[in-house]
Amino acid sequence: MGIYKKGILATATKSNIQQSDTMNIDKKVEHRPWPLPSNKWIMRQVWRNVLFLHWPIKPRLIRPHLPPELEIDTFEGFAWMGIVAFTMKGIYFRGLSFSVVPPFPEVNVRTYVTYKGKPGVFFLSLDVDDWASLNIAKRWYRLPYNPANIEVRTGRNGAIQYRSVRKAGNPLAFDGSCIPANDTYFAESGTLEHWLTERYCFYTTRNGKDIYHGDIHHLPWPLKKVDVHINQHTLFSTFDIRVSNDPPIAHFSQGVDSLMWNGKRLKMD
Repeated sequence: MGIYKKGILATATKSNIQQSDTMNIDKKVEHRPWPLPSNKWIMRQVWRNVLFLHWPIKPRLIRPHLPPELEIDTFEGFAWMGIVAFTMKGIYFRGLSFSVVPPFPEVNVRTYVTYKGKPGVFFLSLDVDDWASLNIAKRWYRLPYNPANIEVRTGRNGAIQYRSVRKAGNPLAFDGSCIPANDTYFAESGTLEHWLTERYCFYTTRNGKDIYHGDIHHLPWPLKKVDVHINQHTLFSTFDIRVSNDPPIAHFSQGVDSLMWNGKRLKMD
């Protein structure tokens, strides 16, 4: 993987930050780059079987797809295009003990930006096979959701298959599988895997002018090395971005529980 394999990995031990009872997520904050928001979170989301795939690109390629107010975040001079495929096991509004939706799969396309020094994820597209997320969360968070037929299957050998085909317009697709390693580790600060995964806010735009921001909190990602096989991938084609033929930087996580705050429109200077 060339220069992008750089980084020292911290093997998970009892002394590392571990997954804890979901009621205590907001009590563990020492790993965060900034304090929790002062207002209360509104929902908890449960993300499981998360596959991270990333490709380096020249920053000028992604610039036309971002609001000019947002600065492209780079690592060693490269911007990064990511695909994150996972299963949403549940969405729990604050004060409710039951999920408001059944489990459903999701496939996101994202890159990384900063605004006034605050780094975060910028969502380019979110493919989802769930009516509630498509019709409610799309309006609530102004995220670019698309309807898709998505399947996530686990094989006998531990392989996990992800397949997504978008319904509307050009049937953009992602079809790949992975076999996670057994050992879990936590990425150390300053490494590429930490830079790619430990993000605690997101940005999005509805019309290219109004920019929305949302805060997120979760415990550090428990990561695994992973062997990946990609059968089909056309999710970047709508942005006219081609990535190298080199294998992507790949990570797997059994998942985290995350807390979400209400999104808000940023006031531009």
